[in-house]
Amino acid sequence: MRWAFKDHVTPFRLVPLPSPPSPSPGERCCGPEPPGQRTSWTSDSAALEAGALSRHPDKNKHPQAEDRFIEISKAYEILSQEAKRSEYDAFGSGGENTDFPRHHEHRFRQHAGNFYFEESFMHFPFGSSDHQEPIDEKHLLHFSHYVNKVVPDSFKKPYLIKVISDWCFTCAHIEPVWKEVVEELEVLGVGIGVVHAGYERRLARHLGAQSTPSIIGVISGKISFFHNAVVPENLRQFVENLLPGNLVEKVTNKNYVQFLSGWQQDNKPHVLLFDKIPDIPLPFKLTAFAHKDWFLFGYVHVGTRGAEEMTRQFNVNVHAPTILVFREYTDKPANAIQAPRMKEEAINNFFTQNKYLFATRLTNQKLFQELCPVKRSHRQRKYCVVLLTPEAAKSSQPFEAFLSFAKANSQDMLQFMHAYSDRQPEFANAFLPDSEAFRGKSVVSILERRNMGGRVLFKTLQDPWTGSESDKFVLLSYLEQLRKDSTLLSSEAVLPDLIDELAPMILVRWLFTAASCIADCLEDLYHNNWREMIPLLSLAFSTIFVLFGTFIIQAFCDSNYDRESKHPDKRKAQEKAEKTVSSLTKESTSKVPKKGFVEVTELTDVTYTSNLVRLRPGHMNVVLILSNSTKTSLLQKFALEVYTFTGSSCLHFSFLSLDKHREWLEYLLEFAQDAAPIPNQYDKHFLDRDYTGYVLALNGHKKYFCLFKPQKTVEEEEALGACDPDPSLPEGESRGKPGGLGPKPLKGKLSKLSLWMERLLEGSLQRFYIPSWPELD
Repeated sequence: MRWAFKDHVTPFRLVPLPSPPSPSPGERCCGPEPPGQRTSWTSDSAALEAGALSRHPDKNKHPQAEDRFIEISKAYEILSQEAKRSEYDAFGSGGENTDFPRHHEHRFRQHAGNFYFEESFMHFPFGSSDHQEPIDEKHLLHFSHYVNKVVPDSFKKPYLIKVISDWCFTCAHIEPVWKEVVEELEVLGVGIGVVHAGYERRLARHLGAQSTPSIIGVISGKISFFHNAVVPENLRQFVENLLPGNLVEKVTNKNYVQFLSGWQQDNKPHVLLFDKIPDIPLPFKLTAFAHKDWFLFGYVHVGTRGAEEMTRQFNVNVHAPTILVFREYTDKPANAIQAPRMKEEAINNFFTQNKYLFATRLTNQKLFQELCPVKRSHRQRKYCVVLLTPEAAKSSQPFEAFLSFAKANSQDMLQFMHAYSDRQPEFANAFLPDSEAFRGKSVVSILERRNMGGRVLFKTLQDPWTGSESDKFVLLSYLEQLRKDSTLLSSEAVLPDLIDELAPMILVRWLFTAASCIADCLEDLYHNNWREMIPLLSLAFSTIFVLFGTFIIQAFCDSNYDRESKHPDKRKAQEKAEKTVSSLTKESTSKVPKKGFVEVTELTDVTYTSNLVRLRPGHMNVVLILSNSTKTSLLQKFALEVYTFTGSSCLHFSFLSLDKHREWLEYLLEFAQDAAPIPNQYDKHFLDRDYTGYVLALNGHKKYFCLFKPQKTVEEEEALGACDPDPSLPEGESRGKPGGLGPKPLKGKLSKLSLWMERLLEGSLQRFYIPSWPELD
């Protein structure tokens, strides 16, 4: 008796028995059959037993011997029992148990991104292909499909996504409600998705689904979780709450004129929906969200008295939903559609045909590329007629005439638009002729884009556009010639990108981003469980701990300060010691002089230009005023005072002879207010005025100087004796030759020069500016 077993039915297969005699020890037991040998299946128990013994793992070391031994044993079991053999013939299964190896236990296949058993394992509905919902198979999502398709589409329509897994009892419980809501919302344009958390773990983690089932809403790339009871009403409300609240404005007789007149600021057509429902219908909200970039939407409830004037003016049938599209003219709609049940495809086609105004204003580069696409072929030619006008003339006769001309000559081949020449100066200058006759006036140009790099061919009307009938006739004649001869566009230019006029300021964008982040954090804080909130709570407690520690430390510092304030003498002594230490530290940390001496050069007519007039920016020359008799003593004291400042490469030190260049010094001091009285040739003390010990800090680049005046010392006053000083002289100046003074009074003149140098480096000294440096004779 022969048995024929089909391999596509059984989960295992019976192996052909070798023909006796038994193979020799050197022959491979599992090798290929000899050519021409016919494979036969037998029910002889002895033959099966002999074949099984020859392939027993203890006798045969071939890698596949164990698998063949198990298969032969299983076949022997089925063929030796009549009941199992009949069951195998009827169902393809011989009542096998799960003692077989894992890779022979059940055959499975992949379908729509999910693995399921071909045999109904234990007849359980979960994970079985026979019980897989067709609606879920249709909407299964993968990670790449979600990133490349769902996220970009979420900016035009909301998505409702369900996350499921195998062996999920709750998933089966909510399935009828999910099916009902999906069938209703999918027709309205809501995107539907199903994610299997077992096979799309990456996508489930990306969505933030911690358990199954989870229902998630995605809109504009933002993920929101559904947290209420799974009933149809809650799911519909969840989808409606995903949409922005300012999509549709309620319009009545009081505000419809203002609403329709907003096209000048928004640069978009305005849409009105008339319906009997008090609340804005969800389908209209979904439509408004899909076309929010091109239209502004308003809703009129025709069941109220506030809508009677509009319904009568626009001749609206109140018994059926009506959609009106308004462009530049608010007294009459540009297009209308009315039907008891509007299909999504018909509505989308209606909005596509009325997407732009009659003469749209160019506000950004993206809008310009959509209105005026690049030429693809001869049949796809599109000529753009642009009116370049100042913003102040937007309501003048030229613009109104251009608008009426655009409405009367609207064709698929022509696209009318306008731009403000003062807001888009570079764009307008590419078309405006160099003649002064076009400056500040409206100009019309006809152009055709040739590539994405900005290359265009254009023709500008010879005269400015005034909106007269002759101008319209000239423009119409040009457009008629273009249909026959495209070489009329003789000029060529490369246009710059348009400035985005409607882009929000950076501060506004930051505020919106911050508000969105705060709202997301509050929502997560309200809905997430404690395990998910552990990182956030840890951060919050860490911040509180740091602030509390800082407060405690500050409190201890304040208490120490209060205790020290009770002993003022001790505190003053400590402050004095701290000042001494800080001054020593400051001196030790200041710039160390690079040399062991001070290099002081004489300011003469030879070194005047290099040391002052052409001094590099940021450099200053500190000049000491002396005479021949006081040269040695003053230079020594000057070197001691400025030695600690020689480490700075921006300071140069010089001296000026008062005997040689008194006039130059007198001229400079005229610009120093209250520094010295302006001498005149009739002053009897003109030649006796003593300027020795004066120090000037000269900034040659910025043309200003700072002045140091020596103070009179006690020795000077005693040396002067009974000679009363002239009250007309300022403090620090005296008459007579300074030669009679000893060396100590002369050196005392520069006793406070180091303090003055510190203020010079701080920039706190008064500056005296001069128009130009005088010549040094």
